[in-house]
Parts: sequence; C-alpha cells; structure tokens
Amino acid sequence: MTPVLYSFRRCPYAMRARLAILAAAVPVDLREIVLRDKPQAFLETSPSGTVPCLKLDDQVIDESLDIMNWALSQSDPQGLLNMPDAGRDLIARCDGPFKHALDRTKYTTRYPDQDPAHHRAEACRFLSDLNDQIDVSLFDPPSLADLAIAPFVRQFAFIDKPWFDAQPWPKLQGWLARFLASDAFGQVMVKYPAWVPGDGSTAFPPDAVQE
Repeated sequence: MTPVLYSFRRCPYAMRARLAILAAAVPVDLREIVLRDKPQAFLETSPSGTVPCLKLDDQVIDESLDIMNWALSQSDPQGLLNMPDAGRDLIARCDGPFKHALDRTKYTTRYPDQDPAHHRAEACRFLSDLNDQIDVSLFDPPSLADLAIAPFVRQFAFIDKPWFDAQPWPKLQGWLARFLASDAFGQVMVKYPAWVPGDGSTAFPPDAVQE
C-alpha cells in the first residue's frame, strides 16, 4: 500500500514533512485536510488529531520530524541526514523556544496575557544565531536542519515582512529568500483540493515512481 500523508498546505510542520518526502522522492498518497472540518478517517488515524500524519502498512507516524527521518531513511540522494550534531540542536531550539516565542508573537489573541514584544525579542535571539551560522546554508552541504527550520522562519518573517527585512540579518534573509524561490518550495506549496472520503489518490511528489 502506498503510504498516506494527511497534510495541510500552510502548516509549517506539514510543510517540512512534504519537503523531506519530495527530497527523498518517496511516493505517498497526499490527503489535504481542512483543520476546521477534520474528516473522521483522519481522526481515526492520527493519535494527536494534528498534521502531518503518515499512515504506513504497519504504523502511524504523526510527528513531522519523525516523518522527515522516515522519508530520508528510504532515500537520501542529497545527503540531508549527513549533518553534525549541532544541526539536531538547532532543530530542537526551533521546535522548542523559538516556536514558543513565534506563536506568542503571531497569535496575540490566543495569548492575551502575553507581551508580544517580549516574545519577539526572544525569537530574535534564535534568528540572530541562525544568521551567524549561515554561509549559503546552515551547514555545508545543506542538511535536514535547513528543511526542518526554514518553514518556521518563513512563518515568523511574514508576521511583519518589512520589519523582518529591516533587521541586521543579511545572511538569514538571503537564505530565506533562496528557500522561497526554490523549486522545492514551489512544489510543496501547490494547492490541492481538500480530501473527502471516496476521492481518488493524489500522488505526491507528482513525478515519484509508484511501486
């Protein structure tokens, strides 16, 4: 059975899962979910009720980083898993303190008792460290860390893009611009109709070879 990936186009967690699946060229059946109207089949599959969720023959993987590692363990032509331990540390900082600060900067109505300026300053510490880390990519050659972190930097940047562009982070801004202009980003951001039970398969990546 072709693995089934439940996804949501704009979710950064789902985005990075699709980026890894694209890089691995591992075929999945993509099912685009509307988060405000989750199909029962999805809720019965995902233990957490969140995207991304990958259904395999013998297991369900519903953590985005685990999906990335699964895909690249099948095929890793770019050598994305060959990164130093510092890459794992950066991903952990992104998924932990940075995402915490990002949410409280972006979603102010969800956190009315939080100071968004304080959390933006916390996020900036991580972004400044990324700027210092980057040459062309986070590591040479590019690695899993680039795919795992870029969707969240994108999400933060577009809270206030003119403000982001005015910050003293030229290497980070260039890295993000290259990501946004990449063929990979364009392919993972193609719009698909919302999946409903009974729909046919949507192959992703579109040109991946089906077994």
